[in-house]
Amino acid sequence: MIPSQMLKGILEGCVLGVISLRETYGYEISQTLAQYGLGNITEGTIYPLLLRLEKNKLVTARYLESAQGPKRKYYALTPAGQQEFTQFQESFDALSGAVQQLFSACAVQQKQQGEDL
Repeated sequence: MIPSQMLKGILEGCVLGVISLRETYGYEISQTLAQYGLGNITEGTIYPLLLRLEKNKLVTARYLESAQGPKRKYYALTPAGQQEFTQFQESFDALSGAVQQLFSACAVQQKQQGEDL
């Protein structure tokens, strides 16, 4: 399980990533995040984030009929949202690479210390 504090820093970028796959709605976004191993993201987290993305013009929203009940609010990326997602990917890749380098150095150090015993 990913600690919530770690998830907070990447959740917006991950939501943009899910929306970049296809036009989708809040519950489906939450389910997709869970399928990718990001845990159970509650509605109390997803919907305020989606409203903020909409307010910042990173996503557009429209209501569509649902075969299973009331209309659903579907979200799609705007060009600014796509640009934001691309920047997030680049930043995350840089961060991930730096962390991997650090962890590799730690593993080498630990191995050397084990051999010295």
